[in-house]
Amino acid sequence: MSTGIPDAPAPSARVAADALAGFCRAVFLAAGADEATADAATRAMMHASRLGIDSHGVRLLPHYVTVMTEGRVAPRPVVRVVAEFGAVATLDAGHGHGALGAYTAQERAVELAGRFGIGAVAIRNSSHFGPAGAFALAAAEAGCVGLAVCNSDSFVRLHDGAERFHGTNPIAVAVPVEGQRPWLFDMATSAIPYNRIQLYRSLRRTLPEGVASDAGGRDTTDAEVADMLAPLGGAFGFKGAGLAGLVEILSAVLTGMKLSVEILPMAGPDLSTPRGMGAFVLALRPEAFLPADDFRDGMTRYLAALRGSRTVPGGTVMAPGDREWAEADRRAVAGIPIDPATAEAFARLGARYAIAVPDPA
Repeated sequence: MSTGIPDAPAPSARVAADALAGFCRAVFLAAGADEATADAATRAMMHASRLGIDSHGVRLLPHYVTVMTEGRVAPRPVVRVVAEFGAVATLDAGHGHGALGAYTAQERAVELAGRFGIGAVAIRNSSHFGPAGAFALAAAEAGCVGLAVCNSDSFVRLHDGAERFHGTNPIAVAVPVEGQRPWLFDMATSAIPYNRIQLYRSLRRTLPEGVASDAGGRDTTDAEVADMLAPLGGAFGFKGAGLAGLVEILSAVLTGMKLSVEILPMAGPDLSTPRGMGAFVLALRPEAFLPADDFRDGMTRYLAALRGSRTVPGGTVMAPGDREWAEADRRAVAGIPIDPATAEAFARLGARYAIAVPDPA
């Protein structure tokens, strides 16, 4: 849903991506994380910040440091495969950072797909993993069709529901494309992300119709009283709720982990107890289904037809990922935007760990 207003407040500065990644990694290490955790968490955040998904980017660094130092997330987890059967595996993430569990699981899924044509890995004892697209993309970069899903703490009502039930429960799929960047689809199953409500509060703007509800489950356009999100689909919100349920089954039921209604809120107040979250990743090797050249030709023809299809006056047709890849190109030149609140948090982290905060680009 496009509103013409960016998800993040106007930035106060832009920072070169490499310098920003170096700062984040250094902070994680100084906070006690092992190198695997620091690398995975930084990689996931930078994926989001490079592609313009600022709600899941480097703004999360202060939160991640807090939950690592207060006990919710293990900074040096033992991550291990605890069960395997053919093309299926279960990975215990050791209550570590969700990105480490998800990247590790996707690597195993790709390895299984190389042997069986398909690999599916359920993830147990994980935590917030950030942008789902990062982990689907990891499979596409290895030549596979990749999928990643994860449930989260309750924030979205059911269709005609009057209380929080599902999380935003994202679905991400990435597909390799010969000579192009991957087809990349990454969506929440809620009507809008919660950070859009926070933005509208700060701007004193009215919310679009049908995207949020008050504490009684009644639709509201007042960001100040919005207490929960609506499922994707508006009047047909049963579709968004159903998709959220699919994510719930794969991420929680199939892994034996907590349902959205059972997960501790991300923001606390308890930041010392592990949240016991699950996730699920999948990799498909295209050449297990048809000759590799046929798959490459099919994707090329599909995207050419899609991008060349007729538009409404003034409209632009884009494939999933086109907007994000274009933003990544812009940010590679101009730098990553850092909003004032995040800049202040970086200054505090820099002072705390004696790490120089990167200068504006």
